Amino acid sequence: MKATETKLKGCFVLEPTVFEDDRGYFYENHNHKDFCEAVGGEVTFVQDNVSYSKKGVLRGLHFQEGEHAQAKLISVLQGRIQDVVVDLRQDSPTFGQHISMELSDENNKQLFIPRGMAHGFLTLSESAKVLYKCDNYYNKEAEGSIRYNDPILEIDWEKDFGEILLSERDEKAQDWNIYLKQ
Repeated sequence: MKATETKLKGCFVLEPTVFEDDRGYFYENHNHKDFCEAVGGEVTFVQDNVSYSKKGVLRGLHFQEGEHAQAKLISVLQGRIQDVVVDLRQDSPTFGQHISMELSDENNKQLFIPRGMAHGFLTLSESAKVLYKCDNYYNKEAEGSIRYNDPILEIDWEKDFGEILLSERDEKAQDWNIYLKQ
């Protein structure tokens, strides 16, 4: 596995070693020992989530706070997404900055997101199945959401293909300015 740290400290792009032949391919989606070595610390995942989204669905920017914060390992099982991470750690030199990258079932890249970051993605293909490995259990009272199109964050979502579809929760997400005042 190849691990590359992004500009957001502790956030890594992981590229598995893929073994291909005439029958197809094989790779390890997660090997605990290799993963912990790649990210430089012990992370134990306790919950796996799978989402299915149609083209144009944008989920995020979501996070959990306090003792319920979650680190996540994101993989795309089918399709193609634009994945975005925003650094919410106020003591971080990259606080308020974000990264954006494409994850797909073709490039097999994964994204490790440490605790203290918001995460979201936009489905670019006709549909996408996304696997989230989480190191903490979901807690509704600890969830938060930042508006995907907040002008201060200046996230360039790939909107040229059509309409963005949001959940009611994401339509009501808070502005970045409100988050800054917490």
